[in-house]
Amino acid sequence: MPAPSPSQTIKQEFGIGSVEVKYSRPSMKGRQIFGDLVPYNKIWRTGANAATMIRFTEPVEIGGKKVDTGNFALYSIPGQDNWEIVLNKGTSNWGVSGYKESDDVARFKVPVMKMSSAMETFTMQFAKMMPESCELHIMWDKTAVAIPIKVDVKDKVRTQIEEALKGEKKPFWQAAQFYYEYDKNLPKALENVSKATEANPKAYWVWLYRARIQHEMGDRAGAMESSQKSLQLATEEGNDDYIKLNQDFQKKLK
Repeated sequence: MPAPSPSQTIKQEFGIGSVEVKYSRPSMKGRQIFGDLVPYNKIWRTGANAATMIRFTEPVEIGGKKVDTGNFALYSIPGQDNWEIVLNKGTSNWGVSGYKESDDVARFKVPVMKMSSAMETFTMQFAKMMPESCELHIMWDKTAVAIPIKVDVKDKVRTQIEEALKGEKKPFWQAAQFYYEYDKNLPKALENVSKATEANPKAYWVWLYRARIQHEMGDRAGAMESSQKSLQLATEEGNDDYIKLNQDFQKKLK
């Protein structure tokens, strides 16, 4: 027989690790959900069957609380205006059976959001994905909550980049991307992207990247020169996408 509340596992790459959620998905089936089937102000398994599980492969900040790597039961206490989210060590619990407040790892509140249309089947999904932040959305009926999750990868990646630059195969291109997009260190980004163009002078995508960094640093002449080099190489390779990207970029410089 098909399971009335089928299980689902969702896994999201996040930062330099991942977040995984395993839960069961009950459906409304004409029932009143919150305040009835799921009472307000009582601990809930956040789904059906076994307690919902969440796994972090890197330390995170969730709901403003620092949580280490590992597996946790994801409980909640629904309310009309906000929910209290609970991360708990009871990963072998069946629902709320066996739940102990003393096993809580983190507790925090998130506001309730009302949806215009009903979500028939209980759903969890990751949204608003950014390099160091995302949200885990919980939705059922016309109620939704968003759990903010953050991760700090800059220090770890910076250390990895700096160590790799001491080796024989120096990742100038990756270093340029890190310093430009994540560390916001434009001089370092320019230094490394310049070395990347020296190491691979026909890489038209690197030349355009160099142009963008130069432009942001106020070097319009240098940006134009790098973009023209990128356009020339892209034309020789027949890459229409980069031909247009350079043409559009150069229009902004004029």
